[in-house]
Amino acid sequence: MPLRQICFSIGDAPPSRLDKALARDVPEAEALSRTRLARLIADGLVSVGGSIVADPKAKVAAGAEVVITVEEAQESHILPEAIPLDVVYEDASLIVVNKPAGMVVHPAPGTPSGTLVNALLAHCGDDLSGVGGLKRPGIVHRIDKDTSGLLVVAKSDAAHHGLAAQFEAHTAQRAYRALVHGVPDGADPRLRGIRGVSFEPGNILKLTTQLARHRTDRQRQAVLFQGGRHAITRARRMETFGQPPVLSLLECWLETGRTHQIRVHMAHAGHGLVGDPVYGGKRKLAARALPEAAAMAVAAFPRQALHAARLGFVHPVTGETLDFEAPLPGDLADLLAILRRQT
Repeated sequence: MPLRQICFSIGDAPPSRLDKALARDVPEAEALSRTRLARLIADGLVSVGGSIVADPKAKVAAGAEVVITVEEAQESHILPEAIPLDVVYEDASLIVVNKPAGMVVHPAPGTPSGTLVNALLAHCGDDLSGVGGLKRPGIVHRIDKDTSGLLVVAKSDAAHHGLAAQFEAHTAQRAYRALVHGVPDGADPRLRGIRGVSFEPGNILKLTTQLARHRTDRQRQAVLFQGGRHAITRARRMETFGQPPVLSLLECWLETGRTHQIRVHMAHAGHGLVGDPVYGGKRKLAARALPEAAAMAVAAFPRQALHAARLGFVHPVTGETLDFEAPLPGDLADLLAILRRQT
């Protein structure tokens, strides 16, 4: 693979460790994260004053000449495809898109093309400076194929590292809209009896469990209370539909971001998402629970009624606080319009 060298000097009053000093002083245009720099040090690709230094904790003096040898970012094996994107925000470091329902985020054996990554490779082109040594978009978080809404994607190693740290620390803000069966309410004794379910002031539903892949159905996630990964979802009721109410529009917040988290948590609480074929959201409404037109629209809704409506984070390069909102997609907006007219 073609190699190139990055040459620079350590500035005044350097940090006590080599990896931290490099992260501070490496030219910003190189977009090398501290994680990538640590890997380059371990691989013997960093020299200080003409000598290879393989210890990230080594001390380094001000004025020391540093040479880092890196591979030129290689073209990804994933092919670019000219698929239209709804771009909400874009700069040299990252891009925020409003993903449509039906689009897979990353190629997989069953979906080798037509994904968000294929579309981003075509859209960004030479703007991708390389993530992990490849010219590819850095996927920081995902939403399910049939969930619509906001995603932020990194264009460089530094942006990828900075965004990933925020998602790992749960400081990125994410809010969803979900149409669910039933009406979550703190006064409901059934809910009070479900393990992992509690209510906070303001009738905020809180679900606290572990989540892991289902033991027999590998396409599903399962609620656990030992093992698995910690997961917390909060939800508040925005609207109800039916007389008496049989459906609720919720705003859901993710404290953690696990696979299918909102879908499996709401199903655990007995309030599965409308249209969800995996977690029971295709259940039939009771006879005359809604007017016929509304009931038919609910029954015909072809996907889980879930939309990633809001995304907030700190820009990993500029430090600016960014906050984005995406309107409901047409199919979900139309369903809610029918419910509002009919109930």
